[in-house]
Amino acid sequence: MRLIRARVPAGTIPGGSVVTIGKFDGLHRGHREVIATAATVARERRLPLVVVSFEPLPDEYFAGGEAPARLARFVSKWRLLAGLGTVDAFACLRFDRGLASQEPEVFAADVLANGLGARHVVVGEEFRFGRRRRGDVALLADAGRRHGFTVTGVPPVAADGQRISSSRVRAALEEHRLDDAASLLGRPYRVWGRVVTGDRLGRRLGFPTANLALGRRPPPLAGIYVVRATGTPGGPRHGMANVGDRPTVAGRRRLLEVYFPGFDGDLYGRALGVDFLARLRPEERFTGLDALTATMREDVAAGGRWLRARGLDWRGTDRASGNDEPGSGNEF
Repeated sequence: MRLIRARVPAGTIPGGSVVTIGKFDGLHRGHREVIATAATVARERRLPLVVVSFEPLPDEYFAGGEAPARLARFVSKWRLLAGLGTVDAFACLRFDRGLASQEPEVFAADVLANGLGARHVVVGEEFRFGRRRRGDVALLADAGRRHGFTVTGVPPVAADGQRISSSRVRAALEEHRLDDAASLLGRPYRVWGRVVTGDRLGRRLGFPTANLALGRRPPPLAGIYVVRATGTPGGPRHGMANVGDRPTVAGRRRLLEVYFPGFDGDLYGRALGVDFLARLRPEERFTGLDALTATMREDVAAGGRWLRARGLDWRGTDRASGNDEPGSGNEF
């Protein structure tokens, strides 16, 4: 999947393309319906499919520090889009003052028609773009008549009588309803990150962890979780994860720490995708490291019981069927 960063110069896709545009935060079922519709058109017309999104997200640009938690950072969005197997290029545009003030007609001409060679554009029916959100599906279709592309507006996808949205997914995660979030996403909620060097406290306590930095806008998670990770040597593994600020040791930033029982390999520098399966408890402040270690042992025991009740083990294998999936190695 080709990556186009920041700007789209004229002639970027000279042979023409099918384009879909959106924030695509979390890539939930509604987003994937839009992309699937665009992929069908791309196949029929034998054109590449280009997904256009933004960094930062428009909501973040306008809200500043008051923006809601991000579901998918750039690396997670890239991985999720690549995993669909239908996207040929990802154009991640820099959302800044210039783009925020750009008239929708100019965006349609410069980015879609001249830059990406759009022959067809697919967006959600509620899509808005351009200065003061003045652009909509009707304006886009009118621009397309002038610039040689057609437009499809895709109706929202509903679940339980309500439109699926990133806000609903975010609320489900904040309220620890992981099964509801997975239903809206069509898969368990996943965070991608690269394993970085930590303070090695977990190793000293007998629980060596893989530490993944969560950036300036961490996901709406907090507590102790049972997880499944891809990217580990030999294939996926189950583990225990802590998402939090580590109050017992005066932590200063939110981290994702994952412990894999029975694993003793080197994970530094690896990109891991961590699926959140069940939340066991909130993060706590303990009186000392002995109390923390004892609770960690209890957490691992509880996680093991949760897995066994579902015919699973720490290795990541379905013990009833023996099924597993290949690891994703050390890409990106």
